[in-house]
Amino acid sequence: MEQKTFDVIIIGGSYSGLSAAMSLGRSLRQVLVIDSGLPCNRQTPHSHNFITQDGEKPAVISAKAKLQVELYKTVHFYNGLATKAIKNEAGFEISTESGEIFTSRKVLFATGVKDLIPKINGFAECWGISVLHCPYCHGYEVKNEKTAIIANGETAFDFAKLISNWTKDLRLCTNGKSTLTFEQTQILQQHNVQIFEEEIDSFEHTKGYIENIIFKNQEKVAVKAIYARPPFEQHCHLPKDLGCEINEQGLLKVDVMQKTNIPGVYASGDCTTQMRSVAIAVSTGSFAGAVINKDLIDEDF
Repeated sequence: MEQKTFDVIIIGGSYSGLSAAMSLGRSLRQVLVIDSGLPCNRQTPHSHNFITQDGEKPAVISAKAKLQVELYKTVHFYNGLATKAIKNEAGFEISTESGEIFTSRKVLFATGVKDLIPKINGFAECWGISVLHCPYCHGYEVKNEKTAIIANGETAFDFAKLISNWTKDLRLCTNGKSTLTFEQTQILQQHNVQIFEEEIDSFEHTKGYIENIIFKNQEKVAVKAIYARPPFEQHCHLPKDLGCEINEQGLLKVDVMQKTNIPGVYASGDCTTQMRSVAIAVSTGSFAGAVINKDLIDEDF
């Protein structure tokens, strides 16, 4: 790219980053979107609970969004990985894997998170297809089906209560000795939730669609869907390198204006919230773009 200096650099070009880019592009800001092309939902076949796009493929939504954002000549795109970020008196200096350096007054991280897939054979292949993280995104499609939850303790109890809204044919796999309290166990059993404490060995599936959970004692349980919330980490290390605070959940800490604790650094989308959905990502990205533009106006006026 010939142009090296921008008002804003957005790192992450999926739903939140593109939404912010549109907001800023329409505000006449010179914007660079740096994206490495690895969204966390790239394996998910359909996106739901986002009006006008319900049931559409995630890649189709993002491709359509990019085509619309590209119409704004103030927005530029760089396909690659941002590897270094430095804050200086003028703003920020962002380096890429290929050695290019770009500068900007403000930086927005819309970089998402990376799920840490457990070592269960078949889990990775089913993740986002029939092993699900969110009933609001996917619960309707597997309503009233034989469903399992992989969780333990307080998380398992709350998760089971939530998922029981979509199906009563529910079993809880603690994947090891249960840490539920006696009272929690009783309540779940009263609601006909089967509890399995045996460790999980693998999933039997066809092209990512779960058929059976296989436990290490070789017991087999047939299910059509599984809910799980594996641990995650920030997809990008640059916010931490800049000194951005991370909260107890492992998310970038932002205020109500999508600002981090580092002046000039903002964040939006999945890297900032447990509510991981396309709708939330778009909303926070659009808002962050407006906030950044207002901050630039206030500095210059």
